[in-house]
Amino acid sequence: MKYDNLLDNIKKIHFIGIGGSGMCPLAEILHSEGFTLTGSDCNESDTLERIKSYGIPVFMGHKKENITDQELVVYTAAVKQDNPELIEAKAKNIPCLERSIMLGIVTRRYNRSIAVSGTHGKTSTTAMLSQVLIGSGFDPSAIIGGKLPFIGGNSYVGQSDIIVCEACEYVDTFLELNPYISIILNVDADHLDYFKDLDHIKRSFNKFAKQTTGALVINGDDENTIDAVKDVDLPKVTFGFNNTNDYYAENLKTQGAYSTFDFMSKGEKLCEIELVVPGTHNIYNALAAAATASYLGATPKEIAENLHKFTGVHRRFEILGKPQGITVADDFAHHPTELTTTLNAAMNMGFNTVWAVFQPHTFSRTAMLLDDFAKALSIPDKAIISEILPVRETNTYGVYNTDLGAKVEGSKCIDTFEDITKYICENAKEGDLVLTMGGGNVYMCANMILKALSTEE
Repeated sequence: MKYDNLLDNIKKIHFIGIGGSGMCPLAEILHSEGFTLTGSDCNESDTLERIKSYGIPVFMGHKKENITDQELVVYTAAVKQDNPELIEAKAKNIPCLERSIMLGIVTRRYNRSIAVSGTHGKTSTTAMLSQVLIGSGFDPSAIIGGKLPFIGGNSYVGQSDIIVCEACEYVDTFLELNPYISIILNVDADHLDYFKDLDHIKRSFNKFAKQTTGALVINGDDENTIDAVKDVDLPKVTFGFNNTNDYYAENLKTQGAYSTFDFMSKGEKLCEIELVVPGTHNIYNALAAAATASYLGATPKEIAENLHKFTGVHRRFEILGKPQGITVADDFAHHPTELTTTLNAAMNMGFNTVWAVFQPHTFSRTAMLLDDFAKALSIPDKAIISEILPVRETNTYGVYNTDLGAKVEGSKCIDTFEDITKYICENAKEGDLVLTMGGGNVYMCANMILKALSTEE
């Protein structure tokens, strides 16, 4: 909060990594407010094209010459301290802020900021709530961690005093926020390379909840969430399946990917909601979005209509195509809880054989949750495990994909995407689902499988 007045006295801002999914929305909002922006990035992307379309100058590659007369530099967490632009900015005594700090500054400029937190489901819920509020005429701004087809990107600049954003718990970045409404979807053991244990995670969510100024919207079915906020003195709006919650689902019916349920409050049916995105987890996400929208004054009719129009987010059970009658889909699930939920949904959708192609994400997560991953990967008919994506780590844990494969009966460990693609093309048949899963670049494998099957067709 000590930086909140910074934007009052400056005009020119430079973004290092401006094409990033978290940076692009901040740049859009500040551009709309009249700030003069420049940016740099190393990779072409859809988000970068969007930035360029506003006439914002973008330099390809990071060079010290890109820093001239800017008055503030914003950088992503992925940028190292030896970045030439960061070094040049500091040499010129230009203030430099990491993205999460900037997110806090920007969201505090809105009277009603809504932060969506939780170990799982943040992006889908942020997208659902944004779609409901935009579709209901609230005209919020939105910062989403994935591409929402409804708005053609991962951000939206509205004219109201509402902003919806994701609040990520990793390295406590969500403690940079002071939301008007905090949504807590669930609290689970993850990011154990940073958090010591579940109690440490709960303490962080407790701090986050106490930084909220208006109300908490929480999963009343999740014991860890309830425990994390039990001493927080704020209005609490609960959602879930249990009828003791303020908002809950009744008369649930599922058919393939579709779910229909009654949206209830205090024994009264508010509306019937039909979702076209699969899985129990998405019903929870929809309940969170519906409860929040209702709290803000959206009508049951508006909530039902806009949730029905929600078709999902990029990399959240995203169906890429059906070459040769084989459905190829991709999902961001990278934690055992997410894998379990998504794979259970997939197994109930009527496919002949469900193939899960999983890319383990970080050595620490794989090692610490090995048995839980094994249990989740025992759900599909066939499991293929690629080599582990190191991300920011070295393999001090001495863990390999074969350690996971040994615990999953009938699974195959195939290191490379090329070899996985070849194996799938030789073995998958019409009526099957091939679902790539992971938080890294496994979507590239999905695209390779899609291309190979389409070429054969």
